Amino acid sequence: MKKTVIAVVGPTAVGKTSLSIFLAKHLQGEIISGDSMQVYKGMDIGTAKIRKEEMEGIPHHLLDMKNPAEEYSAASYKADVEKTIEEITARNRLPILVGGSGLYIQAALFDYNFPDIPRDEYRTQELEQEAKEEGISRIYRRLEEVDPEQAKKIHPNNHRRVIRALEIYETTGKTKTAWEREQKKEPKYNTLFIGLEMERTALYEQINKRVDMMMEEGLLEEVTTLYRAGYQDTQAMKAIGYKEFIPYLEGKEDLHKAIEKLKQNSRRYAKRQFTWFRNQLPVKWFPITPEQKSEKFTMILQKIAGILKMK
Repeated sequence: MKKTVIAVVGPTAVGKTSLSIFLAKHLQGEIISGDSMQVYKGMDIGTAKIRKEEMEGIPHHLLDMKNPAEEYSAASYKADVEKTIEEITARNRLPILVGGSGLYIQAALFDYNFPDIPRDEYRTQELEQEAKEEGISRIYRRLEEVDPEQAKKIHPNNHRRVIRALEIYETTGKTKTAWEREQKKEPKYNTLFIGLEMERTALYEQINKRVDMMMEEGLLEEVTTLYRAGYQDTQAMKAIGYKEFIPYLEGKEDLHKAIEKLKQNSRRYAKRQFTWFRNQLPVKWFPITPEQKSEKFTMILQKIAGILKMK
């Protein structure tokens, strides 16, 4: 028998955390983070990580597991989620996976193995050197030419993933997309995907407000602490919410520009998230507004409870 999992997905700032707490309280659930950056210690404000006092006594998993200098992949996440689901269900509790990192969530909830693609360290170093000399955008354009589908999944500034995808093609003669298509992607769990969506203007307003609140809560101080600790060149610091402040800390841009860039990048990310979830996962979508959360959450709970009774 497949285990039952609830997955709460959607764009940033739409209300996923609030819904997950509400559902966990009524369904005897425990929450698993579905955010690839919340595994890092010290990266709290910029990742909108839930605070202990906001958890309302609900156990949360896969938070604060790594230092910012450590690598964390979708394969690592898959293994951690599977182990956590086993532990939660053994306690007769319901696993509720919540977050916006689509590729990580898909990897965790579908039963397929990550392809053992050979890595050419020498070619990787050459590409890294090219990126330093010519800029990552040039490497990204080459990836777009040979593997456009993979390029759409990767942010142009994600150096590690851009270089890895191009290196796979150049050293194996087969794109990363082709490698992935050879895998069977079968649902590992009875997963009910719940998605929150919001009218774009309202969502963008929520995002802008969230960034302003993050600044009030000390986001700049958080990024500065990480920067001074020597993490500025790590993969973790290339995340939205952190990378925007590096030029400011280096004296190349003013703070206002950094904040506006963060708002813009967050809005663009929300749009990409929504598109990805729409196209990649069987999500049941629920439109929501900031004013009607309580009423809509109750309706979602009733729908889920009805489905769970039928299983």
